[in-house]
Amino acid sequence: MRIELSRAGGKPLPLQISEALGQRISSGLLQKGVKLPSVRKLAVSLGVSQVTVSKAYADLERRGRIVRRQGLGCFVAPLKDGKQEAGDYREGSAGLPSDRSSGGGNFWDREDGGSRSPGRSALQKEADARRKFGWQEDYGDYLPRAQLWRNFDYSEAEYSFHLAAIHSGLLPLKEIGEAMTMLVAKRPELMSVYGNFQGDLGLREVMTTHLKARGIPLSAASLMITSGTQQGIDLVARTFVGPGDTVYLEAPSYTGAIDVYAGRGAEMISVPMDQDGMRIDLLTKLCDRRPPKLIYTVPTFQNPSGVTMSMERRQRLLELARSYRCLIVEDDPFSDLYFYSPPPSSIKSMDKNGHVIYMKSFSKVLAPGCRIACVAAEGDILERLIAAKAASDLGSPLLNQLAVLPFIAGKYDAYTQELRTALRSRMERAARLLKRHAPQGVKWSSPGGGLNLWLELPASVNIGELYRSASRQGISFLAGHVCYAGEPSSSHIRLSYAQMEEEQMERGLLLLMPLLKEAMNGRIM
Repeated sequence: MRIELSRAGGKPLPLQISEALGQRISSGLLQKGVKLPSVRKLAVSLGVSQVTVSKAYADLERRGRIVRRQGLGCFVAPLKDGKQEAGDYREGSAGLPSDRSSGGGNFWDREDGGSRSPGRSALQKEADARRKFGWQEDYGDYLPRAQLWRNFDYSEAEYSFHLAAIHSGLLPLKEIGEAMTMLVAKRPELMSVYGNFQGDLGLREVMTTHLKARGIPLSAASLMITSGTQQGIDLVARTFVGPGDTVYLEAPSYTGAIDVYAGRGAEMISVPMDQDGMRIDLLTKLCDRRPPKLIYTVPTFQNPSGVTMSMERRQRLLELARSYRCLIVEDDPFSDLYFYSPPPSSIKSMDKNGHVIYMKSFSKVLAPGCRIACVAAEGDILERLIAAKAASDLGSPLLNQLAVLPFIAGKYDAYTQELRTALRSRMERAARLLKRHAPQGVKWSSPGGGLNLWLELPASVNIGELYRSASRQGISFLAGHVCYAGEPSSSHIRLSYAQMEEEQMERGLLLLMPLLKEAMNGRIM
């Protein structure tokens, strides 16, 4: 386990350590009951004093993230009703594997937060696995958090509000599938060759036409095809962000981007938003103290909040990037999914000096499994990104690129017009249900586009307990805390109205509303 520490002042070292460990705990990389490294061993590995590590552990204990056992060490604490649950610790560790078997059965009295004890066979299987794979627990990694992985596996949820995705019945899967079938039948050699590192030229030319119609005048030479915008975010981070670099982003922000920048050891600074998007006035003051290496933003129907940045702020943000000679990553998954009127022009459309790396997903609104997006940049910035792409995967699959090309070239605009109508109907239906059935004290704003509703609940609501109660009813949602860098408390949840049929979505919301009411009254079980 490695933790990147910034020693240039600012955030105290104990706080950096406690936040890094806390993020590992909340995202499941350090699971409940796992033993943490000793104070002495962690201090040596990080090059800090034992007092610094002791303060970090004390902060984690105060927040209920770990518990200390006299003579045994510190263990990740399971949570129940917001408090640590006694008697559920596992020997072995993320940093100190152990063959000790002391402690008896009380280590296992309450598996997974419940009151039922597993049988001897389950205990024996766990013990066998620890003996077989226990060496791995001491094998170092560079993952500071993994919320995207931990919070998007809800395969058994009947009412899946957690995933910002579009129901398959609304997607042009038949047309794209037929195009792929024809390509395989008539040009099977496509499966035997690598694609161009930058992406198929024909597809880039089609995407160029698409972007020009939206005010972004670029040539095909300025585009690179990636396997989704997630890969684009990762390529930018691996190319331009390193330990201690300052990355500014909205609060809240896209979970996948936070994971990537955290993995690079960046110092992430969150900037609050209001109804007009990121507070550029606050960002400017922060930049005076910590100059930015990169600013990440989802300015249009922001994920998760649904907020759209005003045109004035887009202009000011670009001016700030020019003054600090830094990059803006403009992530644009939803601008074609507006409900009432088109959103403001992209930041990239105003960029004259190559400060903006623009990313647009096509597969999200066509066929997510195809993983097709474009990254737009100029000059040496793009060349370095293409080099990183080549080292990453030798180019995105050519078959996928050619399968979506005809649809983007011919039917995309008419299709997205129908899709907007369908998504608007779902959003308005969800908003009506919330207005009618949500308990008093639940707040939200109807977005002008996109896929999500961002609900603010009273601070007294235990989101973890609400999540577990909803799961028992087959309902999934995204807990708001995973959309923040660091570990701030959050009383938000994100609900996607696009992933289900309208009737199924309505049934799920009607099941969720009583659970919200119980949670707000402190009676949830």
